[in-house]
Amino acid sequence: MTAVRMSGVTKRYGDVTALDGVSVELAENRIHGLLGRNGAGKTTLMQVLTGQAFETAGTVEVFGEHPYENARVLNRVCFIKESQRYPDAFRVKHALRAAELLHPNWDPAFADELMADFALPANRRIKKLSRGMLSAVGVVIGLASRAPLTFFDEPYLGLDAVARQLFYDRLLADYSEHPRTVVLSTHLIDEVSDLIEHVVLIDRGRILIDEDAGTLRSAAVTVTGPVGAVESFVAGRTELHREQLGTFLRVTVAGPGGSADGRGLDVEPVTLQQLVVRTTQHSNKANGQPVGAGAGGGELR
Repeated sequence: MTAVRMSGVTKRYGDVTALDGVSVELAENRIHGLLGRNGAGKTTLMQVLTGQAFETAGTVEVFGEHPYENARVLNRVCFIKESQRYPDAFRVKHALRAAELLHPNWDPAFADELMADFALPANRRIKKLSRGMLSAVGVVIGLASRAPLTFFDEPYLGLDAVARQLFYDRLLADYSEHPRTVVLSTHLIDEVSDLIEHVVLIDRGRILIDEDAGTLRSAAVTVTGPVGAVESFVAGRTELHREQLGTFLRVTVAGPGGSADGRGLDVEPVTLQQLVVRTTQHSNKANGQPVGAGAGGGELR
């Protein structure tokens, strides 16, 4: 079953095109990675899917219906973002109580466990929390909501490495027991590469990759060795990136590695993060765009 379907979706803000003919489907009960640099269109895409923005053109369906002002859809959706704001008078317990009222699948016992895991003080005012604690509040709400469709728009950036790993562990364990559709929007690609089952890469409002994570693990290789041998090996293949140091050449190409026996070459698989970076750079180079900065001024990570 499909949780999300977008067909030819464009979103414009004045002269700025945030989404440009986006077509993508997200299957139910999978963990999807929504990847891309700053200004790529990730947050706009999620805002359209959660009814916080209306598409300029195209078709949007969430659980078979348009989400905008649609209570049947929105009470099955949880959207957690890094810049989440709460009323100034709210304490942590008030934020969780509000979330419980909004999400029919809320698990209070699980919320209490997560509060203990992240050492969150229930009676502290939200505005007095550190950035890490504020991020933890979002993580607790996103996990304990058990919403059929849950978006995490980098709410865990304020967490340290130990707390982020705790989040990943808790997410995976609870997802195994209570399957739902999860969308992780993140720059920390290497950290989530073992979690995500499906990858959507967006850049400048367009989809560059829409593929199962397992397939992407053999989608590209990096070949290193003497210039002549490397050039011969990669001839006729789609080149994503190259760098040369003296008589040695390093080239990343699309497709499986193939045999390099007897050529003195080192053929390495490309990590998901490397694939995202190289694919984005290749796309921008092909379109005559700078490869180092996105539409919003963000850098490749």
